[in-house]
Amino acid sequence: MHSFLGDLGLLRDRRFSLLLTARTISMLGSSFAPVALAFGVLNLPGATATTLSVVLTAQSLPMILFMLIGGVIADRLPRQRVMMAGEFLLATGYLGLAVMLLTGWTPLGALAAAAALAGVASAVTYPALTGIIPEVVPADRLQTGNALLGLGANASRVAGAVLGGATVVLFGGGWALAVSGAMFAVAGLLIANLRLTPGERARQEAHSVLADLRDGWREFRSRQWIWVVVAQFSLLVMAVQAGHGVLGPLMAKESLGGPAAWSAFLTGEAVGTIVGVLVSLRVRPRRPILVAVLLCLPTALPYVTLGVGAPLWAIVGAAFVLGVCFDVFGVLWQTTMQREVPPEALSRVSSYDVLGSLMFGPIGLLLAGPAAAVFGTQQALLGCAALVLLSTLAALLSPGVRNLRAPQPAAPVAQA
Repeated sequence: MHSFLGDLGLLRDRRFSLLLTARTISMLGSSFAPVALAFGVLNLPGATATTLSVVLTAQSLPMILFMLIGGVIADRLPRQRVMMAGEFLLATGYLGLAVMLLTGWTPLGALAAAAALAGVASAVTYPALTGIIPEVVPADRLQTGNALLGLGANASRVAGAVLGGATVVLFGGGWALAVSGAMFAVAGLLIANLRLTPGERARQEAHSVLADLRDGWREFRSRQWIWVVVAQFSLLVMAVQAGHGVLGPLMAKESLGGPAAWSAFLTGEAVGTIVGVLVSLRVRPRRPILVAVLLCLPTALPYVTLGVGAPLWAIVGAAFVLGVCFDVFGVLWQTTMQREVPPEALSRVSSYDVLGSLMFGPIGLLLAGPAAAVFGTQQALLGCAALVLLSTLAALLSPGVRNLRAPQPAAPVAQA
């Protein structure tokens, strides 16, 4: 039987504990940032919703555009240094925003430039994180390492949403952004102390960026289970963005009592993400990608319950189920990629994964409002549920998804 206490012994490993602490603090900073940035910008003299849209777009577009370049950088250079640089760039971007808000010097171009720097930093950091985990965590404990990192990240998301809002209320958006920037700087300093040895990752010959991207694409498309699930998620994320970003809050306003009801929904989902990571510490499916994709089917439940006008307790329960399922999926997906993709290409494959999965998300946001106006909010939510179910069932048709098996644990050596 798998040893739960033995897995938790990973926490005693100095390098893993440093990575876990750095990632948790960084995610706490990321959770502070949205509330602080939104209310900090909206409270500026003369600011409108359009002002905030410009700043947020300046942050999100570079993150998407530079994601593939981030994968190339993380496969070429020591990932520890790439992550450290990414955290320091995030600190610079958010501290720059904080200084502007606190001093009152807030030209829109400068705000957008600082936000864009943070977006580029995110594009650099994420592929490096996916690749650095197998350099720090032993192969037989990868799933545990991913689960513990996920637990820290999810706890930070919950705490950051609460503490970030409180900091904005008590001290203002500028100071909240300063706290966020300081957290990224601390995370960068912790990453600097990982002390990975150069021999722990094979070095590559120098190639052009385009050649590196082609090689990464070849690794990506050569594994049917990867590109099929990424195609599935491009549609699933579009539905989730529409449901979570527009239609769910609209439904809450129309018939559930407003912001308090939607806050209950998000709280149920947040609790589910923490439970999901705890579940993923224990499960060791023989066919991890098959189980991961099957877990996407219940994620349609929140949109079904919202769409049929179910009572709030049922809707919150469905949000909890979504949180559990998505987090177990995430741990199984990350662990399988880290096992199956060569280390020298892992960050590039991860960048294609992220880019492909998120590429239709903005379309979901754009279509949600018109769909609610034409078909009604409830029918649009049921459409989101249908898209989740159909994309998942289509992915299950893939032999690569159904048949990929996890390696068997080594049998213990008999003592003479």
